[in-house]
Amino acid sequence: MKEVFIATLSPMLMMFSCIVIGFILNKRRLTPDNTVTVLSKLENYVIVPALVINTFMRYCTIESLKKEYKFILFSIIILIIAISIGILLSGVFSKDEYEKNIYKYAMSFANFGFMGNAIVPAILGEEMLYHYLLFTLPLNIAVYTWGLVLLIPKGQHETSTLKRLLNPIFVAMVIGIFLGITGIEKYLPSFFGTTVSNLGACMGPLAMILTGFVVANYDIKKLLRNSKVYIATALRLIVLPTIFLAIGYFLGADKTTMSLTLFAYATPLGLNTIVFPAAYGGNTETGASMATISHTLCVITIPILYSILLQII
Repeated sequence: MKEVFIATLSPMLMMFSCIVIGFILNKRRLTPDNTVTVLSKLENYVIVPALVINTFMRYCTIESLKKEYKFILFSIIILIIAISIGILLSGVFSKDEYEKNIYKYAMSFANFGFMGNAIVPAILGEEMLYHYLLFTLPLNIAVYTWGLVLLIPKGQHETSTLKRLLNPIFVAMVIGIFLGITGIEKYLPSFFGTTVSNLGACMGPLAMILTGFVVANYDIKKLLRNSKVYIATALRLIVLPTIFLAIGYFLGADKTTMSLTLFAYATPLGLNTIVFPAAYGGNTETGASMATISHTLCVITIPILYSILLQII
């Protein structure tokens, strides 16, 4: 158990170090004021899509889809339970309708994208990222439909469901699946595979540097005084993933499915609770407090939970 803990802690500390780097760069004003915007667009329009295309292009085949459909089915079951719990818990944290939506989102979705996509290949291996992306496909659909509706303040302009779904990451997934299933990628110039592979490798560190930049825009002392966020963090990092793992255990889920569940739901509270409210003039302090506290504590909680999981299954 000690060996697993240390092996899992190492990539988590690397991610946290990148958060600190981003935080310091912003606080010291060593980069332009629009760095957060640039990094965010770079991640969403280039880096993450490249990672997704490279993964699906390499591992997605008709045979693998036939074998791995179970990940999607199990993910849908857990997602329905997670959203139900999120709706129930949100009223406990706030009576304000918009802040309640922030907690509703936070209790339903973890940072399974930026953080999960980064730590899964680091801890479980690159091939496992394909299984993870399949597992989180229902979560991505839910985030870009119901999730974003929660985060956009009432009365603000909302894009259609179709436009929200046709985001760069979802489009990249479709492209990657097409290239993998058809085998066309074998006939593409070698530089194409090298390009998407190298760009995708930048995802983890850059995403965490972006996290540090975002958090640095707020008064850390004020963010750390929000007592409700500590309860939300404990639920997000420990209680909820434990519940979902217990459900998986009693449903007879295998080791891989249990591991994917852990990394999809034990990751910290995500940045969407900052980014989207900010874009539409909503309150961002609650989301920033969530991101600061949960991203710090997950460095320890994820290695502990994963070590315990491997002891049980």
